[in-house]
Amino acid sequence: MKILIAGELNPDLILRNYRTFPEVGKEVLVEDVELTLGSSSAICAVGLARLGDSVTFAATVGADPHGDFCAEALRRAGVDVSLVQRRSDLKTGITVSLTSARDRALVTYPGAIAALRAEDLPDSVFAGQRHFHASAWFLQDALRPGLKNRFAAPRRAGLTTSLDVGYDPTEQWSPDLLDTLDEVDVFLPNKVEIQGITGSRDVEEGIRKLENGHTLVVGKLGEEGCIARYGRGWIRVGAFPVEVVDTTGAGDSFNAGFLHTWLRGEKLADCLRFAAACGALSTRGLGGTATQASEEEVHGYFHAQARH
Repeated sequence: MKILIAGELNPDLILRNYRTFPEVGKEVLVEDVELTLGSSSAICAVGLARLGDSVTFAATVGADPHGDFCAEALRRAGVDVSLVQRRSDLKTGITVSLTSARDRALVTYPGAIAALRAEDLPDSVFAGQRHFHASAWFLQDALRPGLKNRFAAPRRAGLTTSLDVGYDPTEQWSPDLLDTLDEVDVFLPNKVEIQGITGSRDVEEGIRKLENGHTLVVGKLGEEGCIARYGRGWIRVGAFPVEVVDTTGAGDSFNAGFLHTWLRGEKLADCLRFAAACGALSTRGLGGTATQASEEEVHGYFHAQARH
């Protein structure tokens, strides 16, 4: 399965297990620190490669050590980085993740994250691909105005498309997103994003507001599992039990698991179950990619759960 992913590319500096969440003017201690491959798009890309898919990645980074680090991490994971641009006039972005077993908070320097443009994705890049995925819609300042058109181009060429919107740091939740969804086959927001985009506190109501007669909306609900609309009803899958080390990138690993199975025509309930397991298993280690599961590991986990 050949998949093209476009989005942000940056490292994550993960500060793990704060004793209390920091307040202005105060200092707190954490138990561990690690520099890992970050960004929603890249974590999803590595997750898909780990599951056995052929992934090409398009992004912009600086010509600097952080850009080197990200490109090399993708190469080691088996991701094609021929469409990753290096620019000497930009710094590679970075995210500082304050994380615990319960949740996380992120502080991001955008840098080159926002520099990828629609013209960097000409129609020719979709040739030979099966699916096009984009992430971090609200961070893609240069790409966002032309992203609807970039979704339309692969759909005309017979590809399917998907989008993980990500959190809006401005909390404006631009209504332009709803227009873009007309060219998106699968939309993968989490609970907070559903509430922010639609103004609905109730997730089911929010998903109904996002429906456009075409786009499949898959809601990621963290400890509550996941949900999707099926006909006039709903399919819900609960979260899988694991010993959580770090929740960074769990939603992106969920995306990888969902797309891996959905693109193969699996039943929606099975796609949700597989995705939920991928998300859960990714939280066993520090960073978004350290413990992402292979397909064999996911099925082994299912068998182990069934025995219990």
